[in-house]
Amino acid sequence: MNPSDVMPPDGRRRRSQNSRNAIVAAMLELVAEGQITPSAEDVASRAGVGLRTVFRHFTDMESLYAAMTGRLAEHYEMWLIPFDSTEWQGQLVEAIERRTATYERLLPFKRAGDAHRHMSPAIRAEHARMLGVMRQRLRSFLPPAITDDDMRFETIDLMLSFEVWQRLRDEQGLSVDLARRIVMREVLRLAGAEGPDPAA
Repeated sequence: MNPSDVMPPDGRRRRSQNSRNAIVAAMLELVAEGQITPSAEDVASRAGVGLRTVFRHFTDMESLYAAMTGRLAEHYEMWLIPFDSTEWQGQLVEAIERRTATYERLLPFKRAGDAHRHMSPAIRAEHARMLGVMRQRLRSFLPPAITDDDMRFETIDLMLSFEVWQRLRDEQGLSVDLARRIVMREVLRLAGAEGPDPAA
């Protein structure tokens, strides 16, 4: 038997992976443009593939949303990069800057995720995982005086949440600069790390 009859050649596998990547990229582009629930037809058209190709790679739209969510999780990896500062106060400032920059980039996807999370176990699982990563990262550098104080730590964690950023930007209509300065000032105040406004 010809080995090519058993295993597709590398070229075919690459084409298949390229098609899959194009479909996920198309989904990301459409959501970034403000389409909270792109249709499979929209995704196929943007990716330049047939509708059957979409569902050959993804059994349903939920699995496509799950793939999109997994791709977006890569943006959070920058939070795990070692800090430049060696003092926890400086590390907290860096953490705030990283979080708010990431939140701003991912705002369109947060809106889409909120709309679909209740009916997507994959999105719920990834959301819970990222919340755990964020909390653990925060605990890893804050001093015990803060992490052992449940009310203080939980309030800081709340102020550094995506939900607070979304409220400031969407519901209150604040600029990126003002929203970032509010988060920076309040978190540093809660942490007892006040000084010259780093965002000024």
